[in-house]
Amino acid sequence: MNRYFSLEEHLLAPAEQEASPNYNERPVGEISLLVIHNISLPPGEFGAGYITDLFCNRLDPDAHSYFAEIAHLQVSAHLLITRTGRVIQYVPFDKRAWHAGASCFEGRENCNDFSIGIELEGTDDTPYTSEQYDVLSAVTRVLMQTYPAITTKRITGHCDIAPGRKTDPGPTFDWPRFLDSLESMP
Repeated sequence: MNRYFSLEEHLLAPAEQEASPNYNERPVGEISLLVIHNISLPPGEFGAGYITDLFCNRLDPDAHSYFAEIAHLQVSAHLLITRTGRVIQYVPFDKRAWHAGASCFEGRENCNDFSIGIELEGTDDTPYTSEQYDVLSAVTRVLMQTYPAITTKRITGHCDIAPGRKTDPGPTFDWPRFLDSLESMP
């Protein structure tokens, strides 16, 4: 599947735009890391729109028993790729989204300062869809072209920058498939 994406003023086209208030300015420095995450709300359920509600601080704590535990959180990612391959952008790439939390990559802490966070709608133990891999590959190519410090060696999982605290994108994420798709791209 050939998907065309482009970046203009740190926004991905033709992604849907849903502005999250959960971001701030990055410290001076280059964007040099891509972090892959997963999320589902309620846990293990897909397609209800609650992820956008969480990232935009409008999650109703009464809509599901689990939401009472998380509705107060102020979190975001730059992008969400749904199970169907739909892309939603919450934070411009030049801003600091709040996706990684306490984290460290190659000895450098606070990965939010220098990374882009992409959430895949999913769980650690549910295989991701072909649509998600296709879109993730296409988006990653554009990001690597726009932010050349992001290389295949600087793409990682949340589990790798926050070990013991986070497990995503989980064992069902096919790293060889994803990374091979980047190497074979024109």
